[in-house]
This record gives sequence, structure tokens and C-alpha cells, in this order.
Amino acid sequence: MSFDRRRFVRTASGALAFVSSYGLLARAGIAQTQPIKIANILDRTGGLNPYCLKQIKATAMAVDELNAAGGLLGRKLEIIFYDSQSNNQLNSQYATQAFARDKVDVLIGGVTSSSREVMRPIVNRFRGLYVYNALYEGGVCDRRHVSTGMVPAQQIEPLVDYVVNEKGAKKAYILAADYNYGQITSKWIQKYLREMGGQDLAVEFFPLDVTNFAPVLSRIQAAKPEVVWSALVGDAHMSFYRQYESTIGKKNLMLVGTVYGAGRENVALSPAENEGVIMATSFIDTLPTAAAKDFVERFKKFSGEDDYIGEYGEYGYRGVMLWAEAVKKAGSVKPDDVIKALGGTQFDGPGGLYTIDGQTNHTVMDIHLAVGNANGGFDLLKSFKQRQPVDTQQVCDLIKNPNDNRQYEPKL
Repeated sequence: MSFDRRRFVRTASGALAFVSSYGLLARAGIAQTQPIKIANILDRTGGLNPYCLKQIKATAMAVDELNAAGGLLGRKLEIIFYDSQSNNQLNSQYATQAFARDKVDVLIGGVTSSSREVMRPIVNRFRGLYVYNALYEGGVCDRRHVSTGMVPAQQIEPLVDYVVNEKGAKKAYILAADYNYGQITSKWIQKYLREMGGQDLAVEFFPLDVTNFAPVLSRIQAAKPEVVWSALVGDAHMSFYRQYESTIGKKNLMLVGTVYGAGRENVALSPAENEGVIMATSFIDTLPTAAAKDFVERFKKFSGEDDYIGEYGEYGYRGVMLWAEAVKKAGSVKPDDVIKALGGTQFDGPGGLYTIDGQTNHTVMDIHLAVGNANGGFDLLKSFKQRQPVDTQQVCDLIKNPNDNRQYEPKL
């Protein structure tokens, strides 16, 4: 990353610190006080890094913009970055180091649900605050955890409704990654399918290192579904989309991806492999709004890159800015003070208005259905304004039960 070499410096603890340039800080008039420290734990290397590279840069961009505007509470912000290398042991190690040794004020990061669940208990042990910038399977009820990404009631429900009721594809074959995200998300797909009159013919799970999908593609052809649902995750699973197009083909059988585009699969695949994949997202580069266009232009200028950014890149920016608004509202960077201020905190961002729901610490947002096109991007199908995280709201009430610390799962 070009800006890494200029601005990331090695700290005494071995992590990398991102600091805004001295000239920027001087122009902003920020006093030389103790910086506010943000731990950013993401996979710069490892098999899941396609989800993280843009997010790392967007997080740094948000900090640069905040520092240029005077910082927070008269103090500059500094990111301490840890490369978790798609290894949950490192997520545990670095989360502990961030609070115990580096004395960070907030932890922002984690890409998979398994990495989140490794770090959440550590955040609670240190009475910290955790901002999780990823779509996930929903249900986490934890006052020290803030979710800025989509959950099933926001993403899966409108997708199922569109596929079943508008496209008429009721018989579904479901493939999912074999860890908590895929296991729970597949239950949500089944739940919404059954409620809307659909049918789940089969559900199969695949470890993250699986690259050969020929056997399941044969089983799909034998089962004769009307739609295939993919909740597959990561670099290895990207091979599924290549093999699907070379055997079955989306023109013959509809394909829906719950994580598709988040890892910028649309850039890595060929135009034919991308074209026709249906997905739901809270941000695509081509959203027809001034805010989205402005964000894309600023990010490309900051990063020095000129390719697709996508939802996970925008998540990094969104997460920092929502946390910053809560800090301003609290007048404090202390986790417990910020937690009290979370409810109702808003940020009008690239994908629309984001509002933290105080009952669940999840985010209300706009959702967009889109389909992959032959240009390596997505065409917008339809949008839904300000969808609530209803799935988590039904089981979580942090106002009434502030000590709740569970993840709830749907019952089939």
C-alpha cells in the first residue's frame, strides 16, 4: 500500500502506527497532547485479506480527515495497526496487546464472525469498546460491541423476498462456509424461505480452504433447484463462482451471493463470471448519489488506487466516523462514556444515513439489491430506505438488559 510506506511507523510494541502528517496536524491546530489511540486489527495478509485491504485504507483516510478537521476533543487520532493474517490466534493475541500494552481507546476491526467472537470476550475483560465493520449473521447482544454492517433482517430478508416473490425461484440449494457465519446465515435463509413459501432442498457446508466444488455442482444439477444461494467466504471459495459459470451457468440457474462483492470478487473474476450474480449491500461504488461519488473520488486520491472499493472499504470509513460522532456526543473517549452516547448517534455517509440503534448497538441503514454486470461492477436493482436490524431487535434489549452478553440464533 503506497501510503503505508510514508505514514506507517513501527512502534515499540512491534505494531504499526498510522499517524497523520505533521503538516496536516499543524494546519489543524491540534495541541501536542496524548493521542487518542485506535486499534485496527485486520488481515493485511492471509486468505481473507481481499475483505480487508480497502478497509485498512479507508480507516486511515477517516482518521486523516478527522485530524484535518481538528481531531477529536482537541486531540489527534492515531491508528495502531495489527495484521491478524487470517489467524484467530493472532486476533486474540493482538486484541489483548492492544488493551493491555498499547492502551488503546477503541478496537476497530475483525473480518469474520469467528474473529469477532475471539475478540469480544477480550474487549469485555478490559472493559473496552469494539466496533465491528462487517456484515454478519446477527444476534450479538453486547453493550461493548457495535455492529456497523448488515444483519439478516436487513440483507437476507429482502433478498429472499426478491428471489422468491419477484423472480419466482422458490426451490433453493444452499452452500455456506463451515463456521459460525455460514452456519447461522444458512438458517436465516431457510427461515425466510419457508416463511415466504420457498423450499430449501439442501444445505451444505465447506471449510474455508476448499477449492474444488465439482462434486457439489453435480449434486446441484441432480437436485434441479430454481436458485443457488452462496454464503461462501474467502479467497479459496472464490473458485466456486468460476466453476459454477463453467459448468451450470447463471443464465441457466440463478445464483445469489450473501457475501459476494464484499471481498471484491467482481474485480478478481472475469466479466462473464461476475455478470448475473445477485446480491444485497449497503454500498456499491456506483450508487447514484453525490455522497457516494464524492467518497469514491476522495478514497482514490488518498489511496493512489483507481479500482473498485466496495462495501468493506466503505465499512472502514463508516465505522470510524460513527464512533467519532459518539465520542463528540459523549464529550469523552472513555469506553463507558461513549457506550452511553451510542443510541441515536448518526452519520450521513457514502451509503446514506447511518443511525446506531441504542437497543442493540446495531446500525439502521439503506440496503441496495444489485446484480453483477459485464464491466466488473454492479447494476442497482432496487433500494430500501432505513432498514432496521429487526432480527437482533427481537432478541436483544441492552436498555433493559445492559449486562446481556450472548449471541442469539434463529430457530427453525
